Amino acid sequence: MSMEILGTYAVAIFLLIGSGFAAVAVIGLLKFNDPMTRLHAPTKVGTIGIGALLLASIGHSMLLGETSMHELLIMGFLFVTAPISANFIAKVNIHLGVCETPPAPQRDVTWATLKRPEEDI
Repeated sequence: MSMEILGTYAVAIFLLIGSGFAAVAVIGLLKFNDPMTRLHAPTKVGTIGIGALLLASIGHSMLLGETSMHELLIMGFLFVTAPISANFIAKVNIHLGVCETPPAPQRDVTWATLKRPEEDI
């Protein structure tokens, strides 16, 4: 087998992995009822799926004899910003009371971001 055929197989495998992870993320997003569990599916699974699709894009451009490293920048940006935005969305859901309040910690009174003023309670 030549390197071109192996590269084509690698691109196909990355496309299948990426689309599989993206499909699982979509199903999780549609299936879960609670906003916090609904947030979990696309952020955890979708990041890996998009990463695999970007690796397929890099492989395809290398098969064509071109070098395209824009995908690495996109991947780095995605891997840095996705967890941070998910954390902010989760904190907003907790503060708005949209979801179930997390359990109190056992021995830590300064734990939470959920410290509400007394007049709000």
